Amino acid sequence: MNKGELSAIATQVRRDIVRMVHAVQSGHPGGSLGCTDLLVQLYFDTMNIDPSKFDMDGKNEDLFFLSNGHISPVWYSVLSRRGYFPTEELSTFRKLNTRLQGHPATEEGLPGIRIASGSLGQGLSVALGAAQTKKLLGEDTWVYSLHGDGELQEGQIWEAAMYAAHHKVDNILSFVDCNGQQIDGSTDDVMALGDLAGKWKAFGWHVLTCNGHDFEDLQQAIALGHARRGSGQPTVVLMTTAMGKGVDFMEGTHKWHGIAPSDEQLADALQQLESALEDY
Repeated sequence: MNKGELSAIATQVRRDIVRMVHAVQSGHPGGSLGCTDLLVQLYFDTMNIDPSKFDMDGKNEDLFFLSNGHISPVWYSVLSRRGYFPTEELSTFRKLNTRLQGHPATEEGLPGIRIASGSLGQGLSVALGAAQTKKLLGEDTWVYSLHGDGELQEGQIWEAAMYAAHHKVDNILSFVDCNGQQIDGSTDDVMALGDLAGKWKAFGWHVLTCNGHDFEDLQQAIALGHARRGSGQPTVVLMTTAMGKGVDFMEGTHKWHGIAPSDEQLADALQQLESALEDY
């Protein structure tokens, strides 16, 4: 899929995000908007998947684990537009009896969801277990995971990072959403992350960087990560993004981590996100 096609899908996904959160006046639009381009790249161009044949085991296909589960709006939109479930179901986000919980869960059997991911810090451990399983099965598939930079303040992340290097898990490609923001302020103010590249290298990982809003840059980083298979070393991509990307009044501030736009703000956002595709 070319860059123009990916960009068009990303714009529509961003429309979905602001509409979903606005409709129930709750949810997390900022990080969702910032990670849109990565998820569109993975699901529409990179990953070997068949949405029509989803099952929990995911044998002989690539897997994705969303560790920072609060950005569920972007994941639900991408899953639906990739064909896992009807886009009309996006209108049930965060409502009673919906399969689209505020944080992804497995109880309702929503296709595309393999773990509950609400508590931050757990996703890397799960992804590594899946990656090791695929190696034991002799698969040539990949496991991808996504983590917030604020999430790296959780200790379990670093336990998993140490485990991955020790066990030479080289069929995983983990992304960190480096937007510098978290729920109560900037990451520098809440708990400074310091030299993230240096930290991951110290834990035995190969480190790549990219612009999380440039499809060509994302593709290059993924290709470089794939080339590391067989090295015996896990790879992490530190992805620079802007929280709220695509909507000018949401960009670059932690204030849109977990609040919904008003009617007027929604109208402004949708005007900025013109799309040739259809809204749900």
